[in-house]
Amino acid sequence: MNRRAFMKASGLLAGTCAVGERALGRGLSSLLRGPEKKPNIIFILADDYGIGEVGCYGADNYKTPHIDKLAKGGIRFTHAYTPSLCGPSRACILTGRYAFRTGGTNQDKVGLLKPADETIMPTILKSEGYATMMVGKWSQMPLEPSDWGFDEYLRFQGSGLYWNTQAKAKAYTINGKKTPLLDGEYLPDKMHDFVVDFLARHTNDRFYIYYSLSHIHSDILPTPESGSDSKNIYADNIAYMDKLVGKLVAELDRLKLRENTMIVFFGDNGTANKYSDQATIGGRRLIGAKGSMLEGGSLEPMIVNWPGMAPAGKVSDAMIDSTDFVPTFAELAGAKLPQNRTIDGHSFASQIHGDRGKPREWAYIQLAGQWYTREAGWKLNQKGELFDMKNAPFEEILVAVNTTDPSAIAARKRLQAALDLLNPAGGILDDGDGTGRHANKQKAKKKK
Repeated sequence: MNRRAFMKASGLLAGTCAVGERALGRGLSSLLRGPEKKPNIIFILADDYGIGEVGCYGADNYKTPHIDKLAKGGIRFTHAYTPSLCGPSRACILTGRYAFRTGGTNQDKVGLLKPADETIMPTILKSEGYATMMVGKWSQMPLEPSDWGFDEYLRFQGSGLYWNTQAKAKAYTINGKKTPLLDGEYLPDKMHDFVVDFLARHTNDRFYIYYSLSHIHSDILPTPESGSDSKNIYADNIAYMDKLVGKLVAELDRLKLRENTMIVFFGDNGTANKYSDQATIGGRRLIGAKGSMLEGGSLEPMIVNWPGMAPAGKVSDAMIDSTDFVPTFAELAGAKLPQNRTIDGHSFASQIHGDRGKPREWAYIQLAGQWYTREAGWKLNQKGELFDMKNAPFEEILVAVNTTDPSAIAARKRLQAALDLLNPAGGILDDGDGTGRHANKQKAKKKK
């Protein structure tokens, strides 16, 4: 029964429809949904993938029909943010905490995180009986996925691994066992097969899958479907990633798991600089790219698809940052968050159900010793620079310090209050070179 039919049957449409619906509000929405379900959760994390490469976000040069279909059947978020390099981004995603609390301010420091200090998503969900699995890239996080609570895992060491012709792709690890990648085997396909096998063995269980893709991090190599005369291997890789998403959905349908499985698709940072000129929307290039503190570095595609529970075809401008996944998944699973540490994320479970709820007012993004708070129309960084974001993601307009614009003055006050509340300078400080990147890579570049 839809909302209108329910209200008609309840006598709420006669004269006082608007008043009645507002009064019932979120409680009515909950009643219409019926008892809350604890979903299976599949979190798909694309590597180096910005909004300018996703069809449903308006990408000019790339087609992603399967990802677009997820958006058509679910919610597409337009203001989802994460730190613009993979290590700091993944630390926020998995812990629900900002870098100045965990110390994960740069690529190297993320490798120093400890299970004794941080409780990540699989451990939280296992308390509610979830079977947990990790597949794919793990290189920034230390130890093995099993040390952090994953029941099963397939991981590779590094980024952008596809064929055993790559030095780091000679082998991958399955549940602690080093496994050779054979000639002609394509690692993304092996990862997909691992997911399929896990699904087949857990059709009667609740599960959480952290699916950390190879695509589309460099090396950019031909896919199994790239022709010898392919003119755009980068586009081939995006197409193959999209195909894998479609194959996963088809497998969920085949196993009759689709209805109670929530799929979340997200990017770990923006498009790599080398490819950012082609990641245009409406003929315009996004400002910034991977590794930058500009919009193109941290604004990510984010899609949530959960049949019957998340409204189909909805576009949400709710402000999201990557610490929000931990409290959201915990709430949907009925799990308790760690009590002995600050969780910075805000649950967006209400938005998934199509309700307004209480969305966060601002997102916080940090990389190394740089940070900013971002609300819908404005952005304030650690230098005290205020930016008018009305033309984002294509332009960030620096506002004069002595502006007399009342809206700009009010925005500065709000965002500075948020930074004062967080006090990142009073937390764990970055000791890298300021870029957030691996120190050895920066040294190698300087030698060249």
